[in-house]
Amino acid sequence: MEFPGHFRRLTRAQRNTFFACFLGWSLDAFDFFILIFCVNALATQFQAKVSAISEAIFWTLAMRPVGAFLFGLMADRFGRRVTLMVDIIAYSVFELASAFAPSLKVFLIIRALFGIGMGGEWGVGAALAFETLPAEGRGFFSGLLQEGYVVGYLMAALVYGALFPLVGWRGMFVIGALPAIPVIYLTTKVHESPAWLQGRVSRAAESRLGKDILAHLGSFLFLVVLMFAFNSFSHGTQDLYPTFLQKNLQFAPHTVGFVAIVYNIGALLGGIVFGSWSERIGRRRAIVLAALLSIPMIPLWAYSHTVPMLAIGGFLMQFMVQGAWGVIPAHLNELSPPSVRGTLPGFAYQLGNLAASRNSVIQAKLVEGRYGGSYPPVLAWTVLIIGSLVAMVTLSGHERRGADLSDTK
Repeated sequence: MEFPGHFRRLTRAQRNTFFACFLGWSLDAFDFFILIFCVNALATQFQAKVSAISEAIFWTLAMRPVGAFLFGLMADRFGRRVTLMVDIIAYSVFELASAFAPSLKVFLIIRALFGIGMGGEWGVGAALAFETLPAEGRGFFSGLLQEGYVVGYLMAALVYGALFPLVGWRGMFVIGALPAIPVIYLTTKVHESPAWLQGRVSRAAESRLGKDILAHLGSFLFLVVLMFAFNSFSHGTQDLYPTFLQKNLQFAPHTVGFVAIVYNIGALLGGIVFGSWSERIGRRRAIVLAALLSIPMIPLWAYSHTVPMLAIGGFLMQFMVQGAWGVIPAHLNELSPPSVRGTLPGFAYQLGNLAASRNSVIQAKLVEGRYGGSYPPVLAWTVLIIGSLVAMVTLSGHERRGADLSDTK
């Protein structure tokens, strides 16, 4: 794997584009995962159960398809670059507003609005990146781009471990909005997608979206089911894991932050390794291998009791989970019709997210009810069932590794 070599072959404009898209996705994830670390504190603040606070996660995820659709249409109509800037501003504003929520009801409404902004970033950023980058090394850049999500999680873990005792949950959301300024500045240095400029998607793009979905209905539905499995896989292993460390093991914020930092380093490496490997063995094989290898990691990840063992278990689990995810940006863009590439991959992604959006609520209620407050059985069953589902759905589909993404006609 030529990490430096891939970047040396890029032009300055291509590097700027990739880093802007990467940082936009990282900030998006950073803002989302701040909520994940604050679930316990929010439950205390609003005198509610964890399952009630988990509704905020549900509404964030449930509204992401709306953002994917709206910002995707903007990207196909007005261009990828300007849409990406508007989207980053939108979700950052609602992240900041979350800090000032006076009640749980208001907080849930704000997080739903944040979800619209969050839902727009992935599809627009991925389209801009892959329409600008060369086909060579696409698997590597796919893995690295997707792991912007992990970098965001890692940033949230660092901030939580270092600053939460000082600033509390409201201060965490204020901090979450601050990085938007440099990211937006970097985006002003980015050129518009050459493929979009060449294709100049017409004002009929909205109507073509429906036609393209109908013309490729089977493929579209497959992508939605695939992304349901993938989102259940990632959110099922990430969203309540810090709460498990806090409530079952009574770990302090700095310890939870440390474990999260370690498993996010594993996630980052996994995405790059499997994304790059998919160039050699194929997209589907790389995904299936990573998904199935997550299952043997369950005992170490869910049933350990010491910090070192939990950190190792988390590292290995997220290496596999995000290893599978690292293939997805390239895979979805390669499978999508060219004329609506700004809309369709992100829309399918977020509809899958919608289908998986109550995952954390279901997990929390199972913990509170059937398992008497114990998280490990719920976490273990999630990986066993969903990891197997990811592998089966992936195998049932096809791939277009190396497809031409140079135009939007």
